[in-house]
Amino acid sequence: MLELRPTRFDHPDSLRLIAEVQQVYRERYGGEDDTPVDASEFAAPRGFFLVGYLDGAAVACGGWRARDGGEDPEIRDGDAEIKRMFVTAAHRGRGYARAVLAELERTAAAAGRARVVLETGTLQPEAIALYTSEGYAPMPNFGTYRCEPNSRCYAKSLRRRVD
Repeated sequence: MLELRPTRFDHPDSLRLIAEVQQVYRERYGGEDDTPVDASEFAAPRGFFLVGYLDGAAVACGGWRARDGGEDPEIRDGDAEIKRMFVTAAHRGRGYARAVLAELERTAAAAGRARVVLETGTLQPEAIALYTSEGYAPMPNFGTYRCEPNSRCYAKSLRRRVD
């Protein structure tokens, strides 16, 4: 069973998995994700990062960082941006990405974030399928890749409806 552990963004296990996801980006897009990222952005209370372990081995990761209006026209006060969602190739297709995503959403909501946003690309159809199946809706592009034709951005409200 996958064990999700809060982990520093700059922990060796995190860094190894981040390097692997960057390699995937190089293979699919011809370069790494150039979005500016600082490890401190993923520390509580304005961020969170986790690593998923299977039998003691780090096999998945993901995090969120607080984003607020004024930083980007499409970003709202109370947003949390998901970054570095990744599952190693040998461990895909087992629901681990869904587990990571659910925990990121849960912790962002617990930290008072109202919406989760993310950016992915057309050369990651499995990521797009995951996000849309989990209720993410397309939104206008934001961030470093806002003008890139292969960029796709998605958002999901974290506020629960009261009926």
